[in-house]
Amino acid sequence: GETTVTLRAPIDGIRGKGGRNSEFLLSFAIGINGAEGIHALAADTDGIDGSENNAGAFADGSTVSRMRAAGVDAKAMLAGNNAWTAFNAVGDLFVPG
Repeated sequence: GETTVTLRAPIDGIRGKGGRNSEFLLSFAIGINGAEGIHALAADTDGIDGSENNAGAFADGSTVSRMRAAGVDAKAMLAGNNAWTAFNAVGDLFVPG
């Protein structure tokens, strides 16, 4: 099956970027924050995940701490449907060639 996303109202007039795979993976990354030995890829088979040019993203137990170090609040990004921005900040978008 495919995941779904509940779109929320823009935050401060800014509409989030991303798609259901990146949003699922951001939620997953928050859930495994700090865990070792867990790695994941969520991607759309047609090569486009939502509104941008990525098919999805990669995550592991260090994703949220790397986002924090880049000045990104993972939970706020998730709340604003802005997974693309969060993963882009740490270079973890999956963009097939």
